[in-house]
Amino acid sequence: MYIDNKILVGKSDDKELSILLNKANRHGLITGASGSGKTITLKVMAESFSASGVPVFLADIKGDLAATCLPGESNENIQKRLDKMGITNFPFKGFPTIFWDVFAKNGHPIRTTLQSIGSTILARMLGLNETQEGVLAIIFKIAKENNYPIIDLKDLRLLLQYVADNSKEYTVNYGNVASQSIGSIQRSLIMIEEQGGDFFFGEPAIELNDLFKTNDAGLGNINILHAVDLYKQPKLYASFLLWLLTNMNNNLPEVGDLDKPKMIFFFDEAHLLFDDLPAYIQTSVVQIVKLIRSKGVGIYFISQSPNDIPDEILAQLGNRVQHNLRAYTPAEQKVVKAVANSYRANPSFNTEEAILNLGTGEALISFVNENGEPSVVEKATILPPQSQMGSLDDSMRLMIIARSQFNGKYDTIVDNISAYEILSEEINKKKEEEEAIKQAKEEEKRQIQEQKDLERQQKAEEKAKREEEREKKAKEKEKEIARKNSASYKVGKAVEKTANSALSSMGRKIGNQIIKSLFKF
Repeated sequence: MYIDNKILVGKSDDKELSILLNKANRHGLITGASGSGKTITLKVMAESFSASGVPVFLADIKGDLAATCLPGESNENIQKRLDKMGITNFPFKGFPTIFWDVFAKNGHPIRTTLQSIGSTILARMLGLNETQEGVLAIIFKIAKENNYPIIDLKDLRLLLQYVADNSKEYTVNYGNVASQSIGSIQRSLIMIEEQGGDFFFGEPAIELNDLFKTNDAGLGNINILHAVDLYKQPKLYASFLLWLLTNMNNNLPEVGDLDKPKMIFFFDEAHLLFDDLPAYIQTSVVQIVKLIRSKGVGIYFISQSPNDIPDEILAQLGNRVQHNLRAYTPAEQKVVKAVANSYRANPSFNTEEAILNLGTGEALISFVNENGEPSVVEKATILPPQSQMGSLDDSMRLMIIARSQFNGKYDTIVDNISAYEILSEEINKKKEEEEAIKQAKEEEKRQIQEQKDLERQQKAEEKAKREEEREKKAKEKEKEIARKNSASYKVGKAVEKTANSALSSMGRKIGNQIIKSLFKF
C-alpha cells in the first residue's frame, strides 16, 4: 500500500514496515516455504509500486496474478487482518495491467531477435556443453563480421548449415567448427522450437521503453508475463528473464540515485536462474545486480530459501521479507540458523524460532533505512492486496488486451531481410556460378570430345581409304596372277619366247654382218 512516499508492506505491533522509495533500487528478496504467503507479498509490493508511479515487471507462473487489474473484495479473513493491523482506510481497487505472453496467446507477443539474445544466453537455453557453446559463439561472430542478421530460428539454422558446408573457409580465422557440434546445436534448435522458440524469436522485437510506461493517471503499469506455459520449460523461462535483465542493463543510461526507481523487476522462482549456472554467467549476473540499480532498476528475487541465491548476490539484496521455513532435518535446521544469522537481531525475540513459527501471512522484515543500512528485523503481518486475487476469465483478459496502449503493435510478425534471405541469395548465386562452371566444363568437354570424334572419324576415313587402296591393289594383283595363270597367257608367252628367241638369233646374224661390213674383214 502506497502511503506518504513509502511502500507499506506490513505492520508489527507498533511499527509500520515500509520500503523507502529512494531505497527501493537496493534490490530485495522474498523467501519462504510453499504456501507461506510469498505471492501475496509480491502482489502487495507490485500494487504499491504501481500506485507510486513505478512500473513493475513480474512473471505469473501459476496464473493467479492476472486479476490484479480488478478491484479486490473484502471478506472475513481480510477484515480480521486489517483490524489486527489497525487499518481502517483500505480502498480496494484494480491497477493498470499489461499482459504479455511469449506464446502470444494470453497477452501481447513479446519477442526478441537471436542476435539480441546472444550466444551465451542462447547456449543456456539450448542446454549446450562447453564445446558446443564455443561453436555457437563462432557462428555468432561470423554472422556479425559478415553482416548476417540472426533474427529468428530459420536464420540460425541456415547459417549453421552454411558454415558446416564451408567449414574449411572459416577454420583458419575462427577455429575448428566440428560438424558433430553443428549437428547437436541443430537438434537443440528443434527442441526449443517445439517449446515455443519460434514464437519468441522474431520481429517486431519488444521495445524496452514499453515496459517503463505509466497510465494517464500516472500509475505505473504492472507488466505481467503470462508464464504458465513458459514455466514448464525452466531453462527457457530463466534464460528469458536473464536476457531481459541483461538487455536493460546494457541499454539503460546511468541515472544515479533517484527519488524513486524507474522500474521494479520481480524474478519469481529465482532458483531456476542459478541451477547449474556456469561460473562465468553467474559472474555476469552478479555484475548486473551490482550495476543495474544505478540505472534505476530494482530487482526482487523470490524463492523458497535464501540459500537458492548465491552469496555474492544475496549481499546486494537490502530489502528482505522472510516467510515461514520448515526444518525437519539437521540440514534444514542449519539453513534456518544461517538465515536467522543474516538479519540484524531484534532483542525482543529469537529470530531462528520466529522463522519456524511464522503463520500464513506473517513474515520477518528488514528493509534498508535512510542511511542505506538494513534495519533490525521485525516480526510483522503482511497487508492484504487491494486488487483481486486469482485468475482472470478469457473474456476479461481479451478486453484488457484490446484496451491496452500496445494493442496491435506487436501482433503481426514481420519477416525482414536477414541471414536467411542473404545466405539463400548467396547460396543460389554460388549454385548458379557452380552450374555455369559445370556447364562450361561440360561444353569444353563436349567440344574436346567432338574434336576427338572428328579426328577419330578422319583417321577412320583415312584408314578406310588405305584399306580400299590395298584391296584395290590386291584385287589387281590377284587379277594379274589370274591372267598369268590362264592358258592363253601361257601360250602367248611361249610364242613370245619362241619369237624372241628367233628374233634374237636373226639379230645376232644381222649384227655380225653389219660389223663385218663396217670393218671389212
